[in-house]
Amino acid sequence: MERRYFEQKKGRVEIIPMIDIMLFLLVFFIMITLQMIPDKGLNLQLPTSSEAQSLPRPHFTINIQKDGSVNVKGHHYDLDGLEKMLASDGDPGKTQITIAADKGVPFQDFIHVMDRCQKAGVSDIGIAAKSK
Repeated sequence: MERRYFEQKKGRVEIIPMIDIMLFLLVFFIMITLQMIPDKGLNLQLPTSSEAQSLPRPHFTINIQKDGSVNVKGHHYDLDGLEKMLASDGDPGKTQITIAADKGVPFQDFIHVMDRCQKAGVSDIGIAAKSK
């Protein structure tokens, strides 16, 4: 009888740990990619509030500058153009917007923008402010 000290085993590939590693890498790259997407906006001097709360990420951020011009995602709009753009966004009733107005913007300009949003059918409107 022959003695073998080292038995030869047939090698096999374990697939389940490999799948776990691939899913981990996929989640890792997705999280890194989401952080790399720049959030475009304008440098505004937002008013401060002691009661400011964090809002969910809006579908549109409407920036009102000191001169009264309106910017959405890098495009300039007048009030009529803003209303048409919001009304053509599929279902305006489910559109979420945040209005960010500079400190120096007259309140009347802010009201005009809010009024046009409501005329377009948008009802979920947030107001951007810095917390104290």
